[in-house]
Amino acid sequence: MKEKLLKLIKKERLMLIGAALGAVAGYLYWFFIGCSSGTCPITSSPINSTLYGIILGALMLSLFKKKEKKQKLQ
Repeated sequence: MKEKLLKLIKKERLMLIGAALGAVAGYLYWFFIGCSSGTCPITSSPINSTLYGIILGALMLSLFKKKEKKQKLQ
């Protein structure tokens, strides 16, 4: 079980790093820029902006993932 988890983390490390960076960026965006009136759906709460940051960060860094080569069956 532990080996499978470590293998998954190693395989998806770029996406996990992107999610962590996106979470920090989303929270900082809410903290410094945010929406003071509360009518903005993304930046009105720190949870929303952090979740959007996680999603965008994970997607952005997963673009740089190398594709695995398929082996031909003989």
